Amino acid sequence: MKKIVVFSGAGLSAESGLKTFRDGGGLWEEYDINEVATPEAWMANPALVLKFYNLRKEQILNAKPNLAHISIASLEEDYDVHVITQNIDDLHERAGSNKIIHLHGEILKARSSSDPSLIIDHSKNLKLGDKAEDGSQLRPHIVWFGESVPEMERATQIISKAEIIIVVGTSLNVYPAAGLIQYAPTNATFFIIDPAEVNHSSLRKVTFLRTTATKGIPEIVNLLMKEAKVV
Repeated sequence: MKKIVVFSGAGLSAESGLKTFRDGGGLWEEYDINEVATPEAWMANPALVLKFYNLRKEQILNAKPNLAHISIASLEEDYDVHVITQNIDDLHERAGSNKIIHLHGEILKARSSSDPSLIIDHSKNLKLGDKAEDGSQLRPHIVWFGESVPEMERATQIISKAEIIIVVGTSLNVYPAAGLIQYAPTNATFFIIDPAEVNHSSLRKVTFLRTTATKGIPEIVNLLMKEAKVV
């Protein structure tokens, strides 16, 4: 089976009603990122950080996978599909995708403040006083600004073997995640879906659809499924 990597960003989940961080009206306009999304913020005001992520968690629990999520999952019928996402929601999972790497963490999990390897499922709101197994305060299982991206090495290995790469909902401007495409094979076929212009001058075999995820992804999935049936 051909290997496909779907590299997804906030624009994909935006069509499920989840605010993006950088667009007009995005979540960052309501909060200073330095006060809610850095290790220093956690040390200075953990209650505010927990409030911010609890609000995000409530949004995500009330959201549903959209047609793009569902279409991506359907590719597994004929392809070996890995999803590498910058999103912290579980909409890919709920849509039916099985191989998913969350580069920036998962909002429905929590982890020890002292030991990053102590991770638990935690869909309820986090509160001060909620303790990890080692006795430390539980924190959101999120990669904050200034922290390393633990899943980057595994994602790099997967994208280095991809034959087809679908980029959706990301401007390819957020590093280090955006640097992943540099590890793609030189002969990989790229599909990029975004309503805004995306700089793809460094890529060779590219089809760019300037449209939304829910319009562009089904179109590409239909094309790929037809190709699979012909082969």
